[in-house]
Amino acid sequence: MNKIFFRNSLIILFGVVFLGSLHALGAGEDGKKKLTIYSIKGPSGVGLIRLFEEPPKLRDFEVKMEALAQPDLLAARFISGGAVIGILPPNMAAKIASSGKDLRVAAVIGTGMLSLLTSDQTIRSLDDLKGKTVEVAGQGATPDYVFRRILAFRGLSPDGDLKLGYSLAYPEIAQSLIAGRVSTALLPEPFATMALLGKPDLRSVSNIQDEWVRAGGISNFPMTLLVVDGTFAAANPDALGEILSAVKNSSEWVRANPAQAGALVEKYELGIRAPVVAAAVPKSNYVFIPAAEARPSLEALFGVFLGNSPASIGGRLPSARFYGN
Repeated sequence: MNKIFFRNSLIILFGVVFLGSLHALGAGEDGKKKLTIYSIKGPSGVGLIRLFEEPPKLRDFEVKMEALAQPDLLAARFISGGAVIGILPPNMAAKIASSGKDLRVAAVIGTGMLSLLTSDQTIRSLDDLKGKTVEVAGQGATPDYVFRRILAFRGLSPDGDLKLGYSLAYPEIAQSLIAGRVSTALLPEPFATMALLGKPDLRSVSNIQDEWVRAGGISNFPMTLLVVDGTFAAANPDALGEILSAVKNSSEWVRANPAQAGALVEKYELGIRAPVVAAAVPKSNYVFIPAAEARPSLEALFGVFLGNSPASIGGRLPSARFYGN
């Protein structure tokens, strides 16, 4: 009975993987396999926006871009086999890899771009946050744990010396800062720029990226990863190389052409207005750092996740295979 059950389980497992692969790499009418590069709506996808206008032209694949509303939707597709390449937050990618899925980092395409903004005239440094409330969107995400690490390094208890609020999403925090309903908040770009455009008397307190390095981080902290299914990467090294080159070129183009990038972000409905993108890109960190080069900074970030919520990255540091080794 156990042998029959085991055999049937394997049949079901391989069937799920096979169907997932068909979904991820469907066949086109011209004989090329269809390949979707997945992005996420919002700031994470801005660095890839040039590819929406001009997808990579590959010999064996017909490439299209698709932006999903939330990272967890894309995480589910990677788990099911319905996606083979796309972007994820570092902790989500690490957790998927720790579950046994051969998911690998191709590159870091976005690093820290956080600002601590305040209208409170009594706050001039991080030490002045004692007794204050700071709104932080994304409880349990990278901004939250990075900020907690910085506060602890400064000798401040994030759960005792001050209060961290998590009730609002990024756009709502920006609007609340503008309206005066919130006095102090930690925001990523472009939402920090959105708040500053709406209320120019807001001030930035310290430099969060520099504070991270002082607190033990290695260079700037990764915020967005381009990840790839290991089986796809091994079977299609040339195609993957061309995709990575296109991603790198897109990031460079966005940095050099913020106004045009903003227009494309609005055209392809990533959820941010063109003028905000144009103003935010110069203050953002859209980059292209290959996996091997990014490993030290990723492991520094994962160490903070382990210290706060080990389960959020699967309970351990990812293996060397996660970095393509």
